[in-house]
Amino acid sequence: MGKFLLGILTGAILIVLIGVIGFFAIASLKSRPPSVADGSTLVIHLSGEVPERPPVEIPLPFFEDKANVTVLNVWSMLRRAATDSRIKAVVIEPEGAQLGWAKMQEIRADIENFRKSGKPIYAFLKAPTTREYYIASACSKIYMGPVDTLGLKGLRLELTYFKNTFDKLGIQMEVEHAGKYKDYGDMYTRTSMSPETKEVLNGIADNVYGDLISAVAKGRMRDAAELRTVIDQGPYLSADAKKNGLVDELKYEDEMFADLKKYLKQTEIKKVSEHDYVNLPDSSTGSLDRIAWVVGEGTITRGDADSDGTDGLQSEQFVKTLAKVGNDSTLKAVIVRIDSPGGEVTASDQMWAAMNQLSKKKPMIISMSDAAASGGYYMAMTGDTIVAYPGTETGSIGVVMAKPTIKGLYDKIGITKDFITRGKYAMLESEYQPLTPDNRAKLREGIDANYVDFVKKVAAARKKTSAVIEPLSQGRVWMGDQAKANGLVDELGGIDRAIELVRKKAGIPATAKVNLVPFPGKRSLLDLFLHSSSSSDQDARKQAEALLSGVGLDEVRAALKDARLRVWTKGGMLRMMPFSLEFR
Repeated sequence: MGKFLLGILTGAILIVLIGVIGFFAIASLKSRPPSVADGSTLVIHLSGEVPERPPVEIPLPFFEDKANVTVLNVWSMLRRAATDSRIKAVVIEPEGAQLGWAKMQEIRADIENFRKSGKPIYAFLKAPTTREYYIASACSKIYMGPVDTLGLKGLRLELTYFKNTFDKLGIQMEVEHAGKYKDYGDMYTRTSMSPETKEVLNGIADNVYGDLISAVAKGRMRDAAELRTVIDQGPYLSADAKKNGLVDELKYEDEMFADLKKYLKQTEIKKVSEHDYVNLPDSSTGSLDRIAWVVGEGTITRGDADSDGTDGLQSEQFVKTLAKVGNDSTLKAVIVRIDSPGGEVTASDQMWAAMNQLSKKKPMIISMSDAAASGGYYMAMTGDTIVAYPGTETGSIGVVMAKPTIKGLYDKIGITKDFITRGKYAMLESEYQPLTPDNRAKLREGIDANYVDFVKKVAAARKKTSAVIEPLSQGRVWMGDQAKANGLVDELGGIDRAIELVRKKAGIPATAKVNLVPFPGKRSLLDLFLHSSSSSDQDARKQAEALLSGVGLDEVRAALKDARLRVWTKGGMLRMMPFSLEFR
């Protein structure tokens, strides 16, 4: 029997060893840099999330083909392809891409810059929504299948409210905030939009819809007023989309490539995927002018310094990254790229302090992505130049704190609690009883003090008085062009503009090649295993999910799993954007 068990164990070990050896053998084959033939066509698929920081690398063909390219990857590929003599054309295929409006503006600008090279850039659309069409409208030619639908039909902003559901469950969510627009938590305490929320969202809708009209009108060389009428008649079947001049050709994908082959006067189309092209060695990597590209992405929490950041923007890990950049003498300057709706007060402050320390060591420019609001805006208050897209969600200068009281739910399921306390405010954070007037007043002290501190830091960084900044605060979210008009950001633009500004600040000649060095860098599968999420994050996630586990209400449970609610469960005050925008 012992020999039998020993044989099974030995066999299992051998299988594992063979698997590991096979894995790394395949990985070593894939580590060879790809090649690009002369006369190639770069094909860029945009699907799923297009993040700011690189996803985990799994060196196997299937996983590599499914890996997401980053915003910086798209910028880099189109910029290089414009001057790469081997690349004769580009095809963009956006399908189900999960992008905010600012990222879409970046990609559109990258396409427009590429077109200056004189090379063709075609778009092939599959079941496109307004989002995919917005990107495609910058291309020199738009193709669509003969039997398809163009979901271009305007814009809708929609908020979901859970108060009635919580009432039925016996859950009371208590929210205190500084700033009349800081309506974070309204989804749990109201049944409809507040007047302040409607005011802000109407401004956002006008801003985004206006950009959609102007951008598509420019790309399709149409009159803006005429285009508004056309969009009012959407969505469109393929034939009607072409009839109204929204697309150029109704053909299948292989027919589109046949047309491109004829245009290029080639006997065959030599396709290069985005995954191969982005991994090509860059001739500029030997340049002495290295600029750090530091990404801060996700909801802000206190986190483990050794975390891989998969749960969002964790302060200890980000501070560690900034220190590494500051101590690297080979880096001439730094661009900090922020894509965050905010988060915990303490974590935001830790990163703000580290950002200011780095600013004293290196020339620095701050580039805002889809969102740099509340804590994401706070951390940017270094006094350095801030570049935002017109569609960036920013500002939201305010503080909020919320506490769930679930005694009603406990009563329904027969749970009781008894307490022995010492200290006047010992029950302040108890989920078993609502806030007393004294407890609420105590919370207000901290919230108001944090709000005043936030306004002062913004005023100092923006070189204005608190009296000027306070009316622009109140927790209000501003789009990038609104923020520029109000003096909350300095420039409108994307990656190219940030590089131009940091060149000037660092004294790097405009003709010199620069090498953007991403921080954090690429993560391997081994990194994922070695740097698992901290136990505190896992506990917070479990606590949030357990609050309504088994209730059977998918939307409510999904809301509780949201990272923004997870930071509530950790306790403390938040600098958090009052809502999130998802463009579908």
